[in-house]
Amino acid sequence: MNQNRLLQVLRMPHVSEKSALAAENSNQYVFKVAVDATKKEIRKAVESIFDVKVEQVRVVNVKGKTKRFGMRDGKRSDWRKAYIRVQEGQEIEFAGVE
Repeated sequence: MNQNRLLQVLRMPHVSEKSALAAENSNQYVFKVAVDATKKEIRKAVESIFDVKVEQVRVVNVKGKTKRFGMRDGKRSDWRKAYIRVQEGQEIEFAGVE
């Protein structure tokens, strides 16, 4: 698989209270990923970038909310997030976050 594509698959880590609990309790990490990314691409991207073994990948499509901007109706973009479970004893470390 193309190295450029692997770098484009993972957008950023999704930091929330739920994702922090998942990281502590079940060795799971949450990432925002490209909308057209497949599970295989996500697995290969995480394994190559963070040098860990991935056990499981689950993907969720998040619908963008409809919002009002003054008199106009608008819509936030749809996006996709991936729950990544790594093997026991391994962890993904983000810059400055433990």
